[in-house]
Parts: sequence; C-alpha cells; structure tokens
Amino acid sequence: MDKLSGQRVVVLGATGMVATPVIHSLAADNEVWGVARFNNQAAKAALEEAGVKTVTLDLSDPDTSVLPTEVDYVVNLAVTHSNDFATALRSNAESLGLIMRHFRSAKAFLHCSSTGVYAPNGSHRMREGDPLGDNHRALLPTYSISKIAAESVARLSARLYDLPTVITRLNVPYGDAVAWPSIHLECILGGHPIQVLPGEPSYYSPIHSDDIIRQIPRFLGVAAVPAVTVNWAGPDVVSVQEWCGYLGSLVGKEPVIEETEQALPSVAVDTSLMEQLIGPAEVHWKDGMRRMVANSHPEITLRDV
Repeated sequence: MDKLSGQRVVVLGATGMVATPVIHSLAADNEVWGVARFNNQAAKAALEEAGVKTVTLDLSDPDTSVLPTEVDYVVNLAVTHSNDFATALRSNAESLGLIMRHFRSAKAFLHCSSTGVYAPNGSHRMREGDPLGDNHRALLPTYSISKIAAESVARLSARLYDLPTVITRLNVPYGDAVAWPSIHLECILGGHPIQVLPGEPSYYSPIHSDDIIRQIPRFLGVAAVPAVTVNWAGPDVVSVQEWCGYLGSLVGKEPVIEETEQALPSVAVDTSLMEQLIGPAEVHWKDGMRRMVANSHPEITLRDV
C-alpha cells in the first residue's frame, strides 16, 4: 500500500514534530482527524485551515467518547514527556489501551515507539530482538520505560481486539519541523555546546520526514495480529559529531562538542526487517540536512561541501 486515498484516518499527537508534516500530507487525499491537547491554538487553526478535523484530548485522562468512530486507519504519534513515572505510564501506555479499544474496528493501527527502548550497546546496530533497557534515563527519566510499557499494551490490545497493529521503533526524525538535528544547528549558529558521551562517536540512523510520510501507508499495509514490531530508520548510520561537523561546514561555523556522562548513548539500528517488509528509506542524511538548513535559514548562503 503506497498511498492512502479516500480513507478516514485518525492521527494522534497531531501537533508534534513528527506528526505535523504527516497530517498535512494525509489531509490532501483523506478525511483526517487530528487529535492532541492543542495547547497551541495557532497550531490547531493551521490544521483546520488544511481541512483537518481537530479533537482536543488529554492522554493523561482520555475521554474516548469525543473521538470519531468507524475509522479506517489510526496513526499514533503521540508522546507525553514527564519526569513523573505515574503520569508517563498513564499517558503513554495505559491510555493506548483505551484508544485501541475505541478504534478496535479499524483496518490497521500504527503505534510509533522509539529505538530509545534498546539497552545501550555502543555502535552495535540494534535489531528488533535485542535486549531492551532504560536508554534515555540521562535526559528523559521516564521515556524508555514508558515506551517499553506502551509496546506491551499495543501487543496485548492487538490480540484482545483482533486489531491489525504495527509497532514502529522510530530513530532520529528530522526535516523542516523542529527536531534534534535542527536544535544542533541552532546550537552551532549560537556558539552553544552540543553534548555527547565521552569515548566513541554517538551513532544514530536519522530518518527524513519525506521518508516517514512515504512509509506510513506501507507500514499500515503490513499491520497484523500478533502485532509486528519493526525498526523505523534512515538508510545511513551517522554520528552526532559527524552531522554537526557537516552542518557547521554548511554555515561556516565550527560546532562546539562537549563530552558529558549526561548525554544520550548511541542507538544505530539494523533496518533489514523494515526493508524486507516495506522497502528502504531513501533520503541520504547529507541531502536531507542540507535541505533542513536551507529551509530553516534561507538568509544563509550555504557552502558547497
């Protein structure tokens, strides 16, 4: 399934950095419902102007009666960041079960997880069966554990409601929206330090929003019961140090790299299963990041590097 057209699609986390380009793309050919807390009314208005039907919902205490029924597909890109474990588990995991029960008649459900669920293992390319662990504790104390819990809820709910489900473990997303590499860009431009772990480079598999948009229909097409769990990442393994060096070269500023034990560990992944199921991501990281810089800072003349 390469494209969704004429479908009724619900996107949760509608104003997030991953969801924003996704929901605008889907709205061109589908009836799309965007679900979020909508603390930002301008973001809500922008979605409605694009033809998206908006629903205000707080996942810490979701009233699912406000959600539409009889939908075709559900894409869950929502995440709650909280330093309180009870709040994080309730919002990211428990609420997912309620959401999946409500949408149990859908054709397929995509739950976006994270490669931050893997136990740190240096530059090893994580496979779906590798050990899980508290990867993000240094910066986001509840993130990895609540994401692992949410995956379990998704697997159980898929079986309970016979709801075809795919769990996608997303690596570093980036594009025109604000994301980790774009934050690094702003640090470089402002002369602020970029923190990494001491020792070997911090490796990841960044994925451009163009690939994310293109691959969502394909992932929905392989959803199943029991749920399918698959890494979701770009075609290249690259370190924070390398992409910051490239960004700095484009804008003519040297990045300031600061080593600290409080930084995130490497999470590069093996994409063999993804490529087998839906094909590879296509945007090379240098091409994507050059576009990111050009879009976010059109006033800067980019260097040829």
